[in-house]
Amino acid sequence: MNCSSCGVRIETQKNWVEFDCPSCWKKKVVRCERCKKLVNTYMCGSCKFIGP
Repeated sequence: MNCSSCGVRIETQKNWVEFDCPSCWKKKVVRCERCKKLVNTYMCGSCKFIGP
């Protein structure tokens, strides 16, 4: 599984999160620790929602 923002493999990360897209609830968003800290944007692959 990869981070939705930067693409890094999250299996090697300690503090990552996975949640449903807050707009469509269809796709999972995965965020690595670094992208969470830097508030990097991500885009839903289903509805194209862009979030921090």
